[in-house]
This record gives sequence, structure tokens and C-alpha cells, in this order.
Amino acid sequence: MRSAVALAALLSSLLSPAAPEPYDALYSDAVDAFHGGDYRRVVRLMEEALRGAAELRRARIRCRLACEDQHRFRGPASEPQLCDTVLRRAACLRGCLERSVGAQSLHKVSEEVAQDFQRRVPYNYLQMAYYQLKEVDKAASAAHTYFQANPEHVEQYKSTEGLEQLVDREARPHQRAFSEAVKMYDQGRYEEAAGLFEEALSEYYRADVECRVLCEGPQRFEEQDHVLYRHSLYELISDHFTQVLHCQHECVRDLATRPGRLSPMENFLPLHYDYLQFAYFQVNAVQEALACAHTYLLFHKAAEFMMENVAYYTDVLGHDGEPREEAERYLRRHKQESELLVLGSQNMGVDYAEGNYWSSSGGREDASRIPSGTDGWLEYVPISEKRNATAAAAPELREGELKKADRPFLLVKASAALNGTQRVLLDHVISEDECTELKNMAHAVTMAGDGYRGKMSPHTPNERFEGATVLRTLQYGYEGRVPLRSARLFYDVSEKARRIVESYFMLNSTLHFSYTHLVCRTAIQGQQDHRNDLSHPIHADNCLLDPDANECWREAPAYTYRDYSALLYLNGDFEGGEFIFTEMDAKTVTAAVKPKCGRMVGFSSGGENPHGVRAVTSGQRCAVALWFTLDPLFRELERLQADEVMEALDGHQQREHGLHINPKDEL
Repeated sequence: MRSAVALAALLSSLLSPAAPEPYDALYSDAVDAFHGGDYRRVVRLMEEALRGAAELRRARIRCRLACEDQHRFRGPASEPQLCDTVLRRAACLRGCLERSVGAQSLHKVSEEVAQDFQRRVPYNYLQMAYYQLKEVDKAASAAHTYFQANPEHVEQYKSTEGLEQLVDREARPHQRAFSEAVKMYDQGRYEEAAGLFEEALSEYYRADVECRVLCEGPQRFEEQDHVLYRHSLYELISDHFTQVLHCQHECVRDLATRPGRLSPMENFLPLHYDYLQFAYFQVNAVQEALACAHTYLLFHKAAEFMMENVAYYTDVLGHDGEPREEAERYLRRHKQESELLVLGSQNMGVDYAEGNYWSSSGGREDASRIPSGTDGWLEYVPISEKRNATAAAAPELREGELKKADRPFLLVKASAALNGTQRVLLDHVISEDECTELKNMAHAVTMAGDGYRGKMSPHTPNERFEGATVLRTLQYGYEGRVPLRSARLFYDVSEKARRIVESYFMLNSTLHFSYTHLVCRTAIQGQQDHRNDLSHPIHADNCLLDPDANECWREAPAYTYRDYSALLYLNGDFEGGEFIFTEMDAKTVTAAVKPKCGRMVGFSSGGENPHGVRAVTSGQRCAVALWFTLDPLFRELERLQADEVMEALDGHQQREHGLHINPKDEL
């Protein structure tokens, strides 16, 4: 007769569900089935393998968090205390995992299989199997998922008609929330976007915790590694923790993954706060916008555009704010771990260099727009010693189309005649009367140093600079300090210039204002003799010009988000002041433009178009200076507010006069 204990064990084995088969064994069987042409078995086994791997990961996270909570390191510990905690935590983890996924799943998976799952190779087998079974939707989904980690492969289902929207089956929650938030943002649904960005941030920090806790498992030591010959277990554990820290630092990089492809995007986390500060501004939550702007600066302390945003929000609120606490904790911990990593790596006798996790170079992610506070002109900064920057690339070369709606104007010279690329010179963009009206208004609204942080002579001590934004001009018009008609003209003329640039360079997407400035340069009497300086030094608008290296580096503090620029001149009754294009050497002049009323020069903002202004030696030179961006994220705040003012004025005018005319159409 069986004992009660044996009977209980038998009943337990009969009633308990069978432990899952290890995912690597399922994967191996699925590969065999594929080579045997049994595609239904491939699908069944491969899907089980993927579920098993995902469940094992979730179980490890749950168990590690639980065991970490039960067996904590309590302050400075002796060697026996440290070892005791490590051993207890390991025993706790093993027991928890056995209860969760069974003992069979605890064996060490081969490095080859682990890499296959990391590279999403199972999805490649799946997409081929589903295709053979005529299940094209599922094949497309599997192929799309595989493509995210292997962008060098062709995603063959992307253009297939009749398919549902392709889904990345391995996308993490923070990536999905971020992608949805961006869609809402692009549609102008800012309140919904803000909620989704907040969700994305919450999921991001949760994913960081999960990634970090998975690092606390066994670390691989090479057989020849000298750490095996440490004199004490304490030293070996110290080396283990150093490798854990290395792994956890990798989490920072791995989580900073652009939704849609598995490549590092170091600015992914701070980009959340950039989007949020603008979305909150759009829904009039300025206090939240200020906090997010401050938070962005934790990652990019030298981001000039965001410092300007902080100043703007502070001025609106009448008080300053603080960064968000979760980001401060995150970066404080990261800094402490970096310091420990340096010490631990030295102890192990290996080199360690801190990664540039929050890089500010390249692409859209390193800068933003708004509000006013600079005219966008940059002094030349020698950076010949830079080696890790990214050279600015010229945009796609297309030009030549002009819409009749914005005529009459005269195309004077295209790129070839101006000896460059993405350049255009136009005359008669506005009339003599409009030039006179805008120049007269400039005398009333422009302020010395406006746009230059109060510097009356930011580029040369021999000239005085004055400027005004669209919003201030409309405010003056509303208050009766200048004719409202003139203020509206400034707004409408700048919009006309935007349409012309967008049309002429045949852009496929909307061109947005990045900064709009009515600016005058006046020669200072008594300081013009023997001048050999420029009114504005040679520079490029979205990159740092390096004449010595013959390069232009698209990185901060350049306004890297700017794509096109334009200057609309209001007068020519002064001496000097020619606009010039040069080669990248900042010396060889390729074209010169003499300003006059109604003349406009437009060009792409990159290193293909270095430019400057010759000295204004007598009189005053006035122009409407414009910078544009193709990315709506980088729109000018003051321009958006000016749009609202114009809508309010139009509505008031229609109520007063019963008119239904859009003033913009009058041009």
C-alpha cells in the first residue's frame, strides 16, 4: 500500500498541468519542421516558442523584483553578510521560477538561440511559413516585426493592397504609446497627445526597471579572465556587480529605441519632454510646459532653444518652475552608477568609457523651436578639432515651380545663375507702397537688441541692430501704437514669402515658420572709416560652419531644425550691405545680392549655402528675415499665437462689417 505522502505526490502530478517545454527546444523543432516542409507545425511550434520566451522573461522580472524586495542589501555590509544576501536571493529566485515556469525552463539557453531571438529570427521563419499557408495578413505582420530588427532586409509586404495596418508584434508598450502620441500631436489633438506622451513616459520608466532587474542574473566570465583568480569571494561578487552595472547601462541605450526600428536613438527619452512642453503650451497648461522644458534641459544643458522656451514660459507665468522629479531621480541614479562603473572597471583592470547617451548631434532630436529671443544668425565658431560630429547633408535638389496665386513677381536668378544649389532670387515680391509702409512701421516697433538678447551690436560694433516679431507688431497694432493695417501687412507678407519658398523648392510637405523677424541694421556714424569687418559673419543657418575642415556640422548650438531661409528686403537706399553666398571656406564669394525694395533671396539652410552680409557703411538696411522648418514640432510659438490673434481680428471684422473675406487671400 502506498504511503499517504506518495499518494499525495501522485495526485499532485496528475492534477498539475504539465510544465511548458523550454522555448529553445520548441524553436529547434520548429526549424526542423520548416526544413521538412511541415509549415503548419512550424507555425504552431514557433508561436509556442515565442510565447514561452515572453512568459519566461515576464516570470524572471516578477521573481527578481519579489526576491529583491525580500532580500535587500542593507547599507555597507561585511563579506559574510553580502554573500549571505546574494545566496538567499539566488535561492529565492530559483524557487520562484520553478513554481512559475517549471524546472525545465531554467536551463541555460545557448548563445546562438539567444541571439536568434534577440534578432527576431523566429519571425522570419514565421513569415515564410504563413506565406506558404496563404495567410498573408499574418505573414505580413511577422515580416514587419522581423524587419524592425533587420532593416537591411526588404519588407516585401509593405505595399501589398488589402492588408491591415502592419503591426510590430515585439513593440514595447512605451514605443506604442509614443507612436500614438505623435500621431495625435501631428493631427493637432494636443490634449490627447499629452495624455499619451505621459503614458509613454510611465511605460518607459517601467521598462527601464524591468530591463535593469533582468541584468541581475548570472554574468558570463571568460575562462581566462583574471577575475577567476581573485583572492576572495567578495572580490568576485564585486566584479559581478560591475558587470551588472555595465548591463544596466546598456538598458539606457537599448530602451532609447526609435519606434519602428531597432537602432539607437539617444534622444528618445528627452524627446518625450520636448513634445510634452509644446503640447501643454497648446492647451494652455503653461506650468506643465515649463516643468517639461526644465526637464529637457536636464538631458541637454546647452540647448539654447529650450532655454529660450523656459524664459518665455517663466515670463508668461510670472515665476519659474522645476524639472520633473522622475527624470531627476533617473539621471541622478545614472550618474552614481557611472561613477561606480568607473571604479569597478578599474578594479577589474578593464577600460570603461562613459557613453554619450543624450547626444545632441544629428537629426531633428537635438533642438527645437520657439519662442523669440534670437534672430537665428550664428557667429562662426572654430571647431576644427571636432571628430565625432555629423556633417550636414544637403536636401533633395528640386526647384523651379511658382504658383500664379502669389504673382506678380519676377524670377531673377535660379541656383545655376547664383553659382550654387537650392538658391533663388526674386524681385517685385511686394510693392513700393508695401515696402514704405513696413519700413515706416519698423521705426515704431523695432527695439535695439531685440532677438539678440539685448545686444545692440551683436555681430559688429560698427552697426546698431533693431528687430520686432510678428506677435509684438500685432500687439502694437491692437493697442493703436502703429496702424493695425501695417501690422497685418507684416503678417501677410511673411506668409506670402513662406508660400513662395514652399512652392519654388517643390516641397512635398508643409513648410512651417521657425522664426519671423523684422530687422534693421544701421551704420553708426563715426565708426565707418577703414572698416574691414562684415555686417554679419559668414555662417550657415542649421549647422556649424568649419572652414578649416571644409565641413558644416549639424549639431548644437546650431539651429539644426531649420530647413529653408529667406530674406525679403524693404529698401536699397544705403551703402554696402550686400548679401553674399560663399564656398565652405567662408572666403570665396560665389554670388552677391544688392538689396532693394521687394527683392527676396531664398535658400536651403544647410552647409551648401554659407552666407553673410557685407558692412553697412551708411544709412539703414531693413528686411523681413524668415526661417522655416519642415517639422511641425519646431514651429514658432509666437507665430502660432499670432495666428490666433489674426483669427480673432478676422472674426471681429466679419461681425462688424458682415464680410466673409480671408485677408490672406487679398495678396
